[in-house]
Amino acid sequence: MSTKVTINRLATGVPGLDEVLGGGLPEFSFNLIAGPPGCGKTTLAHQMMFALATPERPALFFTVLGEPPLKMLRYQQQFDFFDSEAINQSIRYINLADDTLAGNLDEVLRRIVSEVEAHSPALVFVDSFRSVVLASQTQDNPNNNLPQFIQQLGMLMTTWQATTFLIGEYFTETDTNPIFTVADGLIWLRQSVQRNSMVRKMEIMKMRGQPTLPGLHTFRIATSGIKVFAPAALNPVEAPQEFPIKRLKMGVAQLDEMLGGGLPRGYSLLVAGPSGSGKSILAATFLAEGARNGETGVIAVFEQRPNHSQNATLARLIQSGQVGLVDSRAPDLSIDEIVQLLLSEITRLKATRVVIDSLSGFELALAPTFREDFRESLSRMVTALTSAGVSVLMTSELEDRYTDLRFSPYGTAFLTDAIIVQRYIEVQSRLLRIMAVVKVRASAHSDELRLYRIDDQGLQIGEMLPEQEGLLGGRPTRQHADKDQG
Repeated sequence: MSTKVTINRLATGVPGLDEVLGGGLPEFSFNLIAGPPGCGKTTLAHQMMFALATPERPALFFTVLGEPPLKMLRYQQQFDFFDSEAINQSIRYINLADDTLAGNLDEVLRRIVSEVEAHSPALVFVDSFRSVVLASQTQDNPNNNLPQFIQQLGMLMTTWQATTFLIGEYFTETDTNPIFTVADGLIWLRQSVQRNSMVRKMEIMKMRGQPTLPGLHTFRIATSGIKVFAPAALNPVEAPQEFPIKRLKMGVAQLDEMLGGGLPRGYSLLVAGPSGSGKSILAATFLAEGARNGETGVIAVFEQRPNHSQNATLARLIQSGQVGLVDSRAPDLSIDEIVQLLLSEITRLKATRVVIDSLSGFELALAPTFREDFRESLSRMVTALTSAGVSVLMTSELEDRYTDLRFSPYGTAFLTDAIIVQRYIEVQSRLLRIMAVVKVRASAHSDELRLYRIDDQGLQIGEMLPEQEGLLGGRPTRQHADKDQG
């Protein structure tokens, strides 16, 4: 009977990276961090090193032909993860520039071996390994055997039980280099400038012995260091529907009646309507009603930040901590970053109600590259939030075309469990507002068109629209038009 060898996984100290790696970094692995200049390779290496290194598990950082240690430390100490007390205690820097310039790989390897034997590190970093490669290629030295050098280095580090990171500048994955084959792990960083935004992405192209999350994952470099935005974990098993259905009050009694008793708990609701129809007011009322019932909420705003002059009630809820605010103005947002910000606030407040105001502003807040698959992004966001057990209200700006009944400019109405549509009508030279509940999944609901108004007390729903007033904007509705043509 064979016994499997257990591979310990190290926590990298980089938010989101352990999830992308599939549970952490395999101990004693031989890894390559690759990508073009300026994408964050050295910062990622330092962040992991300061998180993992201890006096009992020391780290060696070899600098080659890249930045000298003093220059590197000058910039890395600007990050929050930097700990000056760890230098020469649990972390040592060794400059191999002279050995590399000599162009003899055997001498470079001998120097690395001597330092490793002298300090017995558990973590070894070589930055930039690409410099070693270039030096070997430019020297007319028949003893230089790059594949053999890499193989020997990897074997020695595994024998010494050291987790190793080679940092190298590579522009494409098609670069021919034996390191790609020998490495146990290959972390590839990318970056691109799109209009006024810098979009950075990470791909785990290889990590032996564990299932990593496939695809490109956005990350951000801030004063705290690198933060990776891993896709939110989804609950693969849908919770069984409880009967009778538990419903949330919306804060407008007549609207609760139209919904069949309120919004079913855990549902996603789309409120669609033209500018000035009261979508944001209804969203704020939804959160305020939750607060009155002891529930906390979260609102993500992508247009105007709530303040006392616009919505005093919502501003007070945010100030009192009953509602968490997600209000990122970064020009390079991704869907995964927004979801992570929302989930973080939901967890912090134990929130049960979430508002996205609005989808139109949300789309504009995303970096251009993420707008191309906005429909797919919305689907992932709604699924992630409802999987977290919260009820979601989203607003959507619509151009009121009177005879064309649409619920979302993104074709995403099918993603939500319930839809409320708001419209304008012109009656006797007056512009009035009407509201209807279009759908509530698995629940009976009103099919009435109800007049409503907005006053100092909020949104007030009145009587049903009289049948003779079924004209929108002075034109017959599609139903009336069809009858006229018949």
